[in-house]
Amino acid sequence: MTGEPQGASGGNTATGLTAETDEVTAAVMAVAKLLVGLSARALAEAGSALTLPQLRTLVVLETGGPVKLASLAATLEVNASTAMRMVDRLEAGGLVDRKVNPDNRREVVLRTTAEGAALVRTVLEHRQREVAALVGRLPVDVRSGLVAGLRALNRAADDPALSLPDVPAGRDAFPDGSTF
Repeated sequence: MTGEPQGASGGNTATGLTAETDEVTAAVMAVAKLLVGLSARALAEAGSALTLPQLRTLVVLETGGPVKLASLAATLEVNASTAMRMVDRLEAGGLVDRKVNPDNRREVVLRTTAEGAALVRTVLEHRQREVAALVGRLPVDVRSGLVAGLRALNRAADDPALSLPDVPAGRDAFPDGSTF
């Protein structure tokens, strides 16, 4: 034994990656590029001038909100000032609302507006239809293998990206009576 990393197939490699790992990585990267393209096309077809990072912000707020700015920034993996600028633009477009946190008046809680939520639904539904059409072109045996592989990849990522538990339990309304 030379102390070099062993690949899954037992062969020594300088990087510890096997040809199979390289092939899978390339395939996943190609699919990631495809999905980004589908998202961009869904935004365009929805008639939106949003950028993909703005869409991601709306999706985080819609699926995990309402949320404080610090949690949004952490989820997006950006600093708070970057998240604030994003929220400012989305709020100016009528897609995001900010309210004083009822539990701490020095904080604001962010959420999508009805218009923002509708845009998220429209874009995600469009993207889902396009992905379904692509998957529908695959043979059944390939689809079942794909499901198992994608679920395993998702489990391996173990990323709680949309877990935003910073709004106290039981708080289901803003001071003005509107609900989370």
